[in-house]
Amino acid sequence: QVHLQESGGGLVQAGGSLRLSCIASGRIFKLDFMGWYRQAPGKQRELVARIDEFGNSIYGDSAKGRFTISRDNGKNTVALQMNSLEFEDTAVYFCYAALMIGSSPLSYWGQGTQVTVSS
Repeated sequence: QVHLQESGGGLVQAGGSLRLSCIASGRIFKLDFMGWYRQAPGKQRELVARIDEFGNSIYGDSAKGRFTISRDNGKNTVALQMNSLEFEDTAVYFCYAALMIGSSPLSYWGQGTQVTVSS
């Protein structure tokens, strides 16, 4: 079992920055992907950013140009630097990790951390 623990959420004014961090612990063989999703009230969970073990990353449309994902394989951590935050970025942010078994992911999720952006 893999446990994911997020930190770094909070309240910030529009235009400000926050850095989210997540550390994976437990029985970790390999984590092919780590990343962040978010869910705002009344909306579906959406991809923010994801990074593979080689450092290749993808971003959701809302994050492009403003957010940067990074990963430390040796420490099993993933971070999300969020700049130029907007009111619409207000959501619960979930850390995500996955081990690919063939073409199917074995996924793990953190409990989530609240990010609130005041306008």
